[in-house]
Amino acid sequence: MSFSPAERMSRFQPSASTSAAQHARTLKAEGRDIIDLTLGEPDFATPENVKQAALAAMDADETHYTNVAGTPALLAAIAAKLKRDQELDYEASELMASAGGKQAMFNAFAASAGPGDEILVPLPYWISYPNQTLLADATPVFVEGRAENGYKLAAADLAAAIRPASRWLVLNSPCNPTGAVYSADELAALAEVLREHPHVWIMADEIYEHLVYGDVTHVSLLEVAPDLKPRTLIINGVSKAYAMTGWRLGFAAGPAPLIAAMTKVQSQVTSCPSAISQAAAAEAIAGPQEVLAERRAIMTARRDTIFQALAQVEGLKTWRPDGAMYLFCDASGLIGRRDAEGREIADDQDLVRYLLDTGEVALVPGGAYGVPNHFRLSFAIDEALLAEAGRRIRAACDALK
Repeated sequence: MSFSPAERMSRFQPSASTSAAQHARTLKAEGRDIIDLTLGEPDFATPENVKQAALAAMDADETHYTNVAGTPALLAAIAAKLKRDQELDYEASELMASAGGKQAMFNAFAASAGPGDEILVPLPYWISYPNQTLLADATPVFVEGRAENGYKLAAADLAAAIRPASRWLVLNSPCNPTGAVYSADELAALAEVLREHPHVWIMADEIYEHLVYGDVTHVSLLEVAPDLKPRTLIINGVSKAYAMTGWRLGFAAGPAPLIAAMTKVQSQVTSCPSAISQAAAAEAIAGPQEVLAERRAIMTARRDTIFQALAQVEGLKTWRPDGAMYLFCDASGLIGRRDAEGREIADDQDLVRYLLDTGEVALVPGGAYGVPNHFRLSFAIDEALLAEAGRRIRAACDALK
């Protein structure tokens, strides 16, 4: 009997950024000089103190199961971090650790949503938001973040989208893929709408909170609207700020009943996160934080390098992002042009394929984030490579007729 996948598998696609990265690695293995700008993964090393904490945990034989929601030491570090950075108070029963922020979100949707429920997802979106919604048998409802508003959700658009079936609003700041960062005033306006709809819960994805640039600061929704805490779930982790993507350690902070339900889900999916990763994450969160400013300065220079390169490309529109590690470009002005052999660039997938084949730069098409005829690139790589990538993209785009 041949394998037949479950019906739910037809509802969603594999991660486009992961697929693009895998294709780039394949081409590199074949000897192609590919500059890979697909994955949101800092190229920095995990800080030395964090690695030493992991070694100490292994030497102490802390290599066994922990509580499903995380060790007391890690939960205490998370609580202290939320108090230090956002002036928010959480008890251990309101916190949990997971195998990455992605699993924390899955736990929440699986524990709280189902058929008939709608999840409000601002456009452009991170790829996993709608796919995890579908995996939970709920329905994603997309709400446009308009380009003229920096791709951020406006209060009026949120109000128009809310219906009785609306279960969650997903709010990502700083945002993947656009790098948009919501100001305190913008969050306050959204909070005013949400107060009128107490049935809507808020998932605040703050994984990029430490990656903000210039005079911009990260503001948590609960800093401006603490009254929404009883129905807000904060998602965060150590992957981006501390260059710990492979350690797979995220965390969530929210109402104790929701956290208990999420922990129940996790107990049947993965049980606890890695004990060693938990020890490392506790040190990352509670230990010296000077590395954050040092690396933010490097990322600022990288952002400016690639932005300045692409701002000169005729047919592209781009915005200097205030946060995260991505440039999101409107390539509508290039759609319909033809390459040197007369082949038409019909959409963003054609353009990304052309830039890979001709310019040897790997990008992710904007359609993966719900916005066709755009593309996303990550600037989390060496500045000299970024400058070369910008040169290649410009040359390839200039060659289109």
